[in-house]
Amino acid sequence: MTSTLPAIDMWAPILPTPEILRHAAAHFPKEMLGYLRVFYKEETTLEAFRTRAATIERSDDDVVAMLDAANITRMLITGFDEHSSVGETWVSNECIAPIAARHPDRLIPYAGADVLAGMQAVRDFEYWVRERGFRGLSLRPFMIGLPADDRRYYPLYAKCIELGVPLSIHTSANWTTMRDNDLGHPRHLDVVAADFPELTIIVSHGGYPWVLEAVLLAWKHPRVYLELAAHRPKYFATPGTGWEPLLRFGQTTIADKVLFGSGWFLLGRPPAAVLDEFRALPVKPAVMEKWLSGNAERVLAGTPTASPART
Repeated sequence: MTSTLPAIDMWAPILPTPEILRHAAAHFPKEMLGYLRVFYKEETTLEAFRTRAATIERSDDDVVAMLDAANITRMLITGFDEHSSVGETWVSNECIAPIAARHPDRLIPYAGADVLAGMQAVRDFEYWVRERGFRGLSLRPFMIGLPADDRRYYPLYAKCIELGVPLSIHTSANWTTMRDNDLGHPRHLDVVAADFPELTIIVSHGGYPWVLEAVLLAWKHPRVYLELAAHRPKYFATPGTGWEPLLRFGQTTIADKVLFGSGWFLLGRPPAAVLDEFRALPVKPAVMEKWLSGNAERVLAGTPTASPART
């Protein structure tokens, strides 16, 4: 039964524990205010967000209970570090490390990296992986201000390969009013995947609204995967929303390349509610199992999957 299948959430991305939420509220970049307007559906301010954040803090036990209620076996959380670009480190690696260490069997920590800090960013990233057990790299080109194929990213891509960890990278439109949407276009990753064929790339947010381009990217490159977080799953099957290529090719050509991610914190819904919508999609049970956990297991194990022939 798809309604009871376990899931690996490949993009939470943050948890509402005091140590994380207080840092995130204190260091929220002004460039991201558009996200508060869109996801809260009202005009807001940094002060209002900080007040709201204080009301939604949860304990470790509460967080684990939410995972249990959703039948999520593991969840990816991440740092976001664009200090050189916007003057803030929204979610520091330091503030997610303690809870990840307390729950190593449930939480998958990915490190943020301040790309414009140059080789210091590379050294810091290596530290978080080798010394602190982080499992991957998380980047947001729209906050960094550079498309993913800019050569300033390349030392970090090479370090991912050396360390044997994946790259999760924001690939979608963004809700800032200060950065253009093209920074998240999947075409930039076509260049990266060609230049770094050994790099496992997680296309975060499914490349929306360029879904067909993202699907073709995953079809073309053996180590490129699509993660679907921060979108309401019910719209994936709604005609006219632009997700039609996902439902068509995601069950055939790239069935082994799709990863569940919730983004539940941004959506303002508990993970169980997001997963209820996801599990209700008109997807074949065998494919749904792959989307929910099977494909993520391979990514986390470092095993690439070649795209099958079109059927």
